[in-house]
Amino acid sequence: MTMTKPVQADTPTPPPDDAQVTTADLRRAAWASSIGSALEYYDFALYSLASALIFGPLFFPGADPTTGLILSFSTYFIGFLVRPIGGIVFGRLGDRLGRKFVLMATVAMMGAASTLIGLLPTYDGAEGDWYGAGGVGILAPVLLILLRVVQGLGAGAEMAGASILMTEYAPRRRRGFFASLPFMGVQVGTVAAALIYFLLYSAGKDAITSTWHWRIPFLASIVIIAVAVWLRLRLKESPTFRKLEARDQIAEHPLRELLSNSRPTLLRGIGLRLAENGSSSIYQALAVAYVTSAAVGVKGPIGALSLVFAATLGAVMVPIAGRLTDRFGRVKVYRGFATFQLVAAFPVWWALSRGSTVITIVVISLALGIGTWGMFGSQSAFMTELFGSRHRYLGVSVAREVSAVLSGGLAPLLGAAIIAAVVAADGGSGTPGAGLGSWVWLAGYTALLCAITVATTFVTPDPTDRDLEDPRDAVDALRQPA
Repeated sequence: MTMTKPVQADTPTPPPDDAQVTTADLRRAAWASSIGSALEYYDFALYSLASALIFGPLFFPGADPTTGLILSFSTYFIGFLVRPIGGIVFGRLGDRLGRKFVLMATVAMMGAASTLIGLLPTYDGAEGDWYGAGGVGILAPVLLILLRVVQGLGAGAEMAGASILMTEYAPRRRRGFFASLPFMGVQVGTVAAALIYFLLYSAGKDAITSTWHWRIPFLASIVIIAVAVWLRLRLKESPTFRKLEARDQIAEHPLRELLSNSRPTLLRGIGLRLAENGSSSIYQALAVAYVTSAAVGVKGPIGALSLVFAATLGAVMVPIAGRLTDRFGRVKVYRGFATFQLVAAFPVWWALSRGSTVITIVVISLALGIGTWGMFGSQSAFMTELFGSRHRYLGVSVAREVSAVLSGGLAPLLGAAIIAAVVAADGGSGTPGAGLGSWVWLAGYTALLCAITVATTFVTPDPTDRDLEDPRDAVDALRQPA
């Protein structure tokens, strides 16, 4: 049964509430949220590219290239695995202590972890390491994993907080547009990481892995931390949370309340995210590893170049998608982008298997820039409005991060195993175009995630413009209208 009727509020939100948020407040919130998003996705794109291109020889040098790729993506997956824990811990704090407090903590954790990765010793040591020491053996990947865990814990609530904050700040009729603005920070972070890797990779892969140059992108995180913390110190708490606090309506046990009352909404949120989060990891990390592997044989900094073009297109698409949801509703727009990604899955992976540099850049740009980031831009207000006010932060965090484990974290790991199996079956010849059959499996996995999301949109109510002070989830508000 299709449920796309917008959920109406119990009682209209009084006009004076909107008046309490000044233009300066709205602008400051947008900047504070966007910078944090830029940091998260700078780290995300940075780690994706490093996992696909350099972490294997730096931290797992004893393995053959395909096994090293699997081990490298395993550390990538660990970051996703702990994100639900971070979502639960910081989501509870966000619903009890406020959005601002958590956003300060998460941006500091992510930035510190990324910066420290840039200071790690490697397995064998590299010529020109700044600390003048040799490798530390197995301790190197252990330290990498520990810092990846810290990254994952912080990321588990960062994007949820940014989207909630802007949705609760924004004027009701323009929530989709304003809530999408922090997600433009995603494109800024992605472009920054990709450009840095492109410049470094232009000197040659061996030059990166044998010198300290690979550390530069990670160390640069400290600059973003400083700016993000400064902006968030000056930020006011969200208007919705201030009202809950003033009325003493803050949930004492938001996790218990969430699990008791919001399981249907959680399942819908997870289903909605599978295509977006899965496709993001698939095209940013797995596709890059695939086209540069012996299965296809593309040479050069193709991954970085693809991300630059894709993120530039995404920066345009994100606010357009947000504005479209204000006009046509959250569900219809989100379903449209998910359907595009579903239809494109097999043609995109077939094109990637051809081994053409130009075609690779074009199809990754379209798949990411339009499909994935179109969903991203239309998702922010959508996910926030699905949950009731008392456990909103926790609900959005858990839905986002459980889906991140199921799709975003697993996708590169499973895909790397498929690539390794195909290369092994071909004898590891390294011939460009060898093992083209692997693209069918990779496309099938992408299409499966998208199909689940499209199906989920048909059982999800449209929460456009609902009252954010309503403690009920959108599903319950639709069943029991005022």
